[in-house]
Amino acid sequence: MTTDPVPLGESAPRDLIVTLFGLYSRGENNWLPVSALVRLMEELGIDGPAVRSSVSRLKRRGVLLGVRREATAGYELSPATLQVLTEGDTRIFRRVRSTLADGWLLLTFSIPESERDKRHALRTALSGLGFGTVSPGVWIAPAALESETKTMLDRKGLRDYVELFAGHHLGFEDLRSRVQRWWDLDQITLSYADFVRRHRRLTSVDVADAAAAFAAYVPMLTAWRVLPYLDPGLPLEVLPAGWNGQVAEELFGELNDRLSAPAREFALDVLHGSAASGPLTTR
Repeated sequence: MTTDPVPLGESAPRDLIVTLFGLYSRGENNWLPVSALVRLMEELGIDGPAVRSSVSRLKRRGVLLGVRREATAGYELSPATLQVLTEGDTRIFRRVRSTLADGWLLLTFSIPESERDKRHALRTALSGLGFGTVSPGVWIAPAALESETKTMLDRKGLRDYVELFAGHHLGFEDLRSRVQRWWDLDQITLSYADFVRRHRRLTSVDVADAAAAFAAYVPMLTAWRVLPYLDPGLPLEVLPAGWNGQVAEELFGELNDRLSAPAREFALDVLHGSAASGPLTTR
């Protein structure tokens, strides 16, 4: 779930839409009717014109496809987006934080000037996976990202330009100070703090109220799904003392456990009710 998310502040409607499809369309043959999408977004405080505008942008970018099933208008995730969301499930919901003993993944690349578009695509993709920058041609990440990185390189046709190495830091500068240089830890810290500040109150949401659980859960997950890509599970040994990422991870786990089931119950009630309500046209 990594389609241009908004890391701080309120989530953009397009990011909420991607979250809805990631959560609820994949179990429904990768499709949501227009009526259900509009109804669910209304519950999140987004009106119809904003939904239509956001869907249009997502369709232009190849994230969503307009598909009619029987007489009902709806949308499905494109195959490429479906693959990206599936790959992201582990990172978002089941990330394991690395330790120094796990080691590091180093990536080097050499791309000729005549193919500078591929160089830009690779740098963008590595940043999106949470790699840190050692130097312009050398990137680093926890070793646990090996499989995910190989999958991305294959999907984008970039593996012929890249060499991967696994190893451990042997010297000479203190690794904690190096990590401060390779990743923007100040920004990551602010992002975690913002997540905790905005979502700590959701621990008191009444889970017996499925609509309230839904309205709390989807924006919370939309905000969270950015963070495991900013911080790719960096070892605590090299992070600042009292790293607030742990607090944010624990809060997300608690909220996900409390809110996901009633939120899903509400969403599927809307989805099935909308699907049964007859045709709906949209521009």
